[in-house]
Amino acid sequence: MRKIPKKRKSGGRSKGKQGTRGRVQCSKCGRMVPVDKVKRITVYTSPVDYRIEKELRKQGAYIPRTKIIKDLCISCAIHTRKVKIRAKEERKSTS
Repeated sequence: MRKIPKKRKSGGRSKGKQGTRGRVQCSKCGRMVPVDKVKRITVYTSPVDYRIEKELRKQGAYIPRTKIIKDLCISCAIHTRKVKIRAKEERKSTS
């Protein structure tokens, strides 16, 4: 039996030696993805229109924002352009 070469040392995950991790559901497609492989995106939304909000902030008003956390699988993150496909040399650098 032929052994397939490994593309990434980490297998695309950030768990280290932690064993089995939990799974979460992708916010876009519903796929179950390991917690350490998911791309987490934080979006802040305001209940007020941004033009009105700008005027209110000038007057010193406090407008609360709600924080929405989205968990995306790799394919959805690439499809929505949250993550870019990098070359092999760029992949090795962590920056």
